[in-house]
Amino acid sequence: EEPTEETKPAEESAPAPKKKSGQEIRLFNRWSFEGIEVKDLSLQSYINLTPVIIPHSGGKHQHKRFWKTEHISIVERFINKIMTPGLVGKRIKGRGSSHNMGKKQKVINIIYNSLAIIENKTGENPIQVLINAVENCAPREEITRITLGGISYQQAVDIAPQRRVDLALKLIVQGTVGLAYNNVKTIDELLANELILAGRNDTNSRAVKRKDELERVAISAR
Repeated sequence: EEPTEETKPAEESAPAPKKKSGQEIRLFNRWSFEGIEVKDLSLQSYINLTPVIIPHSGGKHQHKRFWKTEHISIVERFINKIMTPGLVGKRIKGRGSSHNMGKKQKVINIIYNSLAIIENKTGENPIQVLINAVENCAPREEITRITLGGISYQQAVDIAPQRRVDLALKLIVQGTVGLAYNNVKTIDELLANELILAGRNDTNSRAVKRKDELERVAISAR
């Protein structure tokens, strides 16, 4: 007699084992990119949240159009902004922002420590805190100088989304890195505190203050 379903061996009736899915890509193998939200609609296409483990692309995409937006993670853009020479004024001779130029591994360690401090203090995903800080520190208006017939005057203009992201990162760096010299607190702590305040849109944040100042001057020049 042929075995019925009730008399078949357990091996034949058991379901096939499921295949394991690929491992999730996390920043520094610690923080997930899943669930990260960009609430500002104008910046959604200009903040790259592609999952990466180590935010280092090696400048492989500089020849492509919009390479900063399409090929570089927002975390790496933040790291590169800290290394930008001439961004922060010198408080100590020979210790301007060019002091970090080319030292990417050092800056990556600073960012890692800052994100860990943010996680310990807030209990939130530090990547989301960084995104919130960028959104809150991105000015919407600025002024430009127009010369016409020998007369120059200031005119308020809207800011493109790409530039808004760049300005937000610049203001955060200028409000933090310049304070790290001759300070009891480390740059990791200062950067973490600035990101937390900026993520909450707190007026105690130096970057938020500077953004409000830029918009206030632009309003007066309309």
